[in-house]
Amino acid sequence: MNVVGGSASTALARSLAKELRANFIEVAFERHPGGFPDGERYVRLLSPVAGEHVVLVQSTWPDTNVVEYFLLADAIRDAGASRLTAVIPYYGYGRQDKRFLDGEAISAMTMAKHIALDADEMLTMAIHNPDILATFPIPAREVSGMPAIGRYLKTTDVDFLLAPDGKAIRLVKEAAAIAKKPFDALEKERLDSYTVRMTPKRLDVRGKSVAIVDDVVSTGGTIATATRELRAQGARRVIATCVHGLFVGPALENLKACDEIVATDTIPSAYSKVTVAPEFAAAIRALG
Repeated sequence: MNVVGGSASTALARSLAKELRANFIEVAFERHPGGFPDGERYVRLLSPVAGEHVVLVQSTWPDTNVVEYFLLADAIRDAGASRLTAVIPYYGYGRQDKRFLDGEAISAMTMAKHIALDADEMLTMAIHNPDILATFPIPAREVSGMPAIGRYLKTTDVDFLLAPDGKAIRLVKEAAAIAKKPFDALEKERLDSYTVRMTPKRLDVRGKSVAIVDDVVSTGGTIATATRELRAQGARRVIATCVHGLFVGPALENLKACDEIVATDTIPSAYSKVTVAPEFAAAIRALG
């Protein structure tokens, strides 16, 4: 087995190769040797993969990484790989999963269709709508990132885990089982893309260290609102944890309310403090 990492997921790909005891294939990402000044992506596999099972690891966000994924997948197939497993840690373009207006592209399904052109199966993590997986013309499944979050929280100063809303209760429950900590959830109403309103709920957090657990942190508005509510109820420490740390717009300003920020390595950042390589490795071994 060989593991190839796109530039968005190189560190995770290296960790995954180590977990699988597989070969890590280096890739050249420089600009085209012809010196074209237009900024187009360029990839080149630096080792042969003919006849091999190749695992391609690349998040499809932002846009340039989508293009890079397709170039790498095509290069792997063109080089004669016998099997290609797509590992897409963060499934970009997964939020539009239905058509709201005539003429719109359903981007989540568009991505699925094109990923399936070269891949034999696809694994992703904390996808916006898991129902999208059923639209893939190849086997596709979601791998949970909560075990990684739970492992981290088990070893740090945390007394209590909290989901920012009822939708995330299944996530915090899984992390809490691994961290061996109690958990609860706040009630959230999203007013628009940047504003959320929390319904006050009395929690047993006075004097405690609380970890807010979510799948994605985008602008950090939900985390900031939840943190203010926890501070008002006497929490002494608040940690923001997530699988995917997008950290866009005012996120870093919003997250100053927290004492610590923890994300996995699905999207590399200064806050990527835990790897999901063990979770993806277990899923790949289960493929057979």
